[in-house]
Amino acid sequence: MSLLREASEDATPIWFVTAKTWPHIQSGLPAPAATFAAACGFEPKPGRSQILPDSAGAVAAVLCAIETAEAPVKDLFAPGKLATLLPPGLYRFANDPHDAALAALSWLLSAYRFGRYKADPAGEARLCAPEGVDAARIERIAKAVALGRDLINTPANDLGPAALEAAALSVAAQFAAKSAVTRGDHLLEAKLPLIHAVGRASSEAPRLVDFSWGDSAHPKVTLVGKGVCFDSGGLDIKPATGMLMMKKDMGGAASALALAEMIMAAGLPVRLRVVLPIVENAIAGNAFRPGDIYPSRKGLSVEIGNTDAEGRLILADALALADEEAPDLLIDFATLTGAARVALGPDLPPFFTADEALATDIARFAASSQDPVWRMPLWDAYDKMLDSKVADINNVGGGPYAGSITAALFLRRFVERAKSWVHFDVYNWAPAVKSGRPEGGEIQAARLLYDLIEARFGRPAGHAASDRPVHHIHAHLEAGDEEEIGVEDKSP
Repeated sequence: MSLLREASEDATPIWFVTAKTWPHIQSGLPAPAATFAAACGFEPKPGRSQILPDSAGAVAAVLCAIETAEAPVKDLFAPGKLATLLPPGLYRFANDPHDAALAALSWLLSAYRFGRYKADPAGEARLCAPEGVDAARIERIAKAVALGRDLINTPANDLGPAALEAAALSVAAQFAAKSAVTRGDHLLEAKLPLIHAVGRASSEAPRLVDFSWGDSAHPKVTLVGKGVCFDSGGLDIKPATGMLMMKKDMGGAASALALAEMIMAAGLPVRLRVVLPIVENAIAGNAFRPGDIYPSRKGLSVEIGNTDAEGRLILADALALADEEAPDLLIDFATLTGAARVALGPDLPPFFTADEALATDIARFAASSQDPVWRMPLWDAYDKMLDSKVADINNVGGGPYAGSITAALFLRRFVERAKSWVHFDVYNWAPAVKSGRPEGGEIQAARLLYDLIEARFGRPAGHAASDRPVHHIHAHLEAGDEEEIGVEDKSP
């Protein structure tokens, strides 16, 4: 996915029109095109588009109706739908949409296809980079999102814990990040017992991938992502319909890797750390059970109220580990609760933080980047729902209410030193096609956080946008050696 850097005379013009601008634009079209638009009854209502032919029947121009400048709400991603509607060829924006950079990004995001298992013979509608936009930045973001989407879309038979580990290490190696992996029973030696308990029933050992990049003197930004490669529910087994989407339960790790890719490719002046607990929640004779009690890295004992609430358990150990160095900003991503989807649907993931300034910034960048999220409360009164009679805490709230909030409150117990912490309960799946969002795996919240981190910490002085290509993830999915159990320095 790339933008042609220089406008071509052969590129077909795309005219963005509104009710106000349409008469003027119509009058300037070649006569055959204007006549065809009138014959088709084209009206400049937002969302409508029209291909216009020349006298020889070739495509002469494209019309795309958008909201007026005065409209209180504008779909800045709307132009992206043209990437899948137009015939193969080269196109250019003949005039400006409301936001040319977001329109170009939406074009690239819309053009994404997951083609590992099924070839797509269709040609590609390509776009010239709009004048004045940072094409390299747009491409970096789109490629990082594609990386995350590829991971989520890959089924668990080809993306188990070993393959997800290999994918994470490939991202780290691409940018010379220092990485280490802790696997199997060595998780117990490393004081990561909850990750071990959740993943030990799988034929692939549980593990934790930990990599760091950047100058240690820069602000510390740490990303933690839930990497459950498949979730059967454990002994509290899910119904068949509940398992159909569980290849995406590693979407939190995919989001963390996508954001890490954006940060490292841009060379942002931060000290980045990525911590990924990776497991499969499987069923076997050694699976963890309802009623079991386990220690945690934090020192809190945890009673298992439900084995299908496994994501918060592996995140608890990972967050406690990440929190120990008191990062300036600690972010976790997890496809954590169905309750979040009941409350806000698939398109609007909730986030939780006690940092008011951070919450304000998240809301601002969510709007400006067209990456929507919604703040939900860390409601202290619900904390007692997690009480256990026999342990320090239970992993579930014990009732049908406030599931997303109690999950966030559970995670909060394992964070105390970070200067600022935010939890995103992402869905990471697009159930229907929308502009910039093909059906299937999706990366939520990463783009807004990239904008936020870039704004807070700045770009490196004299930094030139990198043209380094994002690796093709499928080349690495077969890597990973299950016999290499232990802690390894994977530094290149």
